[in-house]
Amino acid sequence: MVQKKVDNPTRTKKSNLNLKLITVISIVVIAAVVITFIITKIDQQGKTSTATADKQIEEVQNYEFEKEGELTFNSSDSKYITSLEIEIAEDNIERSKGLMFRKNMLENQGMLFIFSRQEYQSFWMRNTAISLDIIFVNSNNEIVTIHKNTNTFSDKSYPSTKPAIFVVEVIAGFTDKYGINVGDKIVWRRTK
Repeated sequence: MVQKKVDNPTRTKKSNLNLKLITVISIVVIAAVVITFIITKIDQQGKTSTATADKQIEEVQNYEFEKEGELTFNSSDSKYITSLEIEIAEDNIERSKGLMFRKNMLENQGMLFIFSRQEYQSFWMRNTAISLDIIFVNSNNEIVTIHKNTNTFSDKSYPSTKPAIFVVEVIAGFTDKYGINVGDKIVWRRTK
């Protein structure tokens, strides 16, 4: 006679419960490991971002302003508005560097960028610690675009809305303070 093995229902329920418990514990452990990994990565990225910002600030240097010219803003009907002392950036290296790595600039100072031909221009604020007003000027010395209060240390693009051959950078708020608008004109000359 062959004896048939009968499963004990109580034992089967306990086995199923143990299996479910082991599965749940395994899922919780795996989830904990994944969450720990993600938190560690986020923390490392935060430290990297902070280190990058700290490095940018450390790289900012206190340049001595070097007066190379003078620039006057006139209204569209040729009335005097205000004047600046300017540094002049007229080659690729000078234009690329611009006002990067500077800690400050006086209100009566600015930088004039001179390009070889009139075309759409675009600037950014990478490595620039001073918020600026960026003024785009065409070959008729007429202001065609103004970007006010730019974001420091930013790769955001600040493009001209029309072709420009000159760009003037002044401290943020300058154009509002003196009422400089699109359509106004510049006149500049070298002093050095």
